[in-house]
Amino acid sequence: MPRFTHNKAYALAGVDINLADKVKGIVARQAQSTFRPEVIGSGFFGSMFQLKGYDNPVLVSSTDGVGTKLKIASLLGKNDTVGIDIVNHCVNDILCCGAEPLFFLDYIAMAKLRPEQIEAIISGIVQACREVGCSLIGGETAEMPGIYSQESYDLVGFIVGVVEKKNIIDGSSIVPDDVILGLPSSGLHTNGYSLARRVFGIDANPSRLNKFYPELGKSLGEELLQVHHCYYPQIKPALPLIKGIAHITGGGFIGNIPRVLPQGLGAHLHK
Repeated sequence: MPRFTHNKAYALAGVDINLADKVKGIVARQAQSTFRPEVIGSGFFGSMFQLKGYDNPVLVSSTDGVGTKLKIASLLGKNDTVGIDIVNHCVNDILCCGAEPLFFLDYIAMAKLRPEQIEAIISGIVQACREVGCSLIGGETAEMPGIYSQESYDLVGFIVGVVEKKNIIDGSSIVPDDVILGLPSSGLHTNGYSLARRVFGIDANPSRLNKFYPELGKSLGEELLQVHHCYYPQIKPALPLIKGIAHITGGGFIGNIPRVLPQGLGAHLHK
């Protein structure tokens, strides 16, 4: 029989069980600060949330990632903002149906667990969840040697929200001559970063992220890490008046606006 413990066997394979337990503790302490009264306990195999206070509730879910913006965050050693990014992206997605965010789960994967980096990511997630009253009720932190390079990682979020069935926003009531209002973004949000890295030659010369642009008032890296704006707080009061919402992400105007338009209708956009 081999003379080593279960944990040592995993360590020889590149997986640190003790470190994973430490990370779980860090995440759990931060996550509990986001819990709404509807959250039932913690530490179970599945996370529980008691839905109450609705007449005819419809659950709305979405999942997404931050994409290659993560590479910019890694190069600059600033990882809290991408935690905010992933929550805000998911909140905006379900907002398109008129949904209130209820709870959020995250997935973080990397070759070797780095507690400080994970804590920074989670702190961003927690901050964004608090700002919209959303509970971080679960997630997964995966150590995957051989899959990811030493400095890379992946971040994915999953959200569930709720809307009364009678209040669902689906674009079906849009008619000709309705007005389209565009809300400004804070930057690239979480799309287009592979192209941006190529345009600025960041992969070949990461130091370009530190170049200061007077017209921006900040460095290129700071601009690229501007957080994905959350539209929920400013749009929520107007939801009863809104017929359709398009979250402009991958695909831009052409790929997203038609998704909320009834068949046969088009959109005219003006600056």
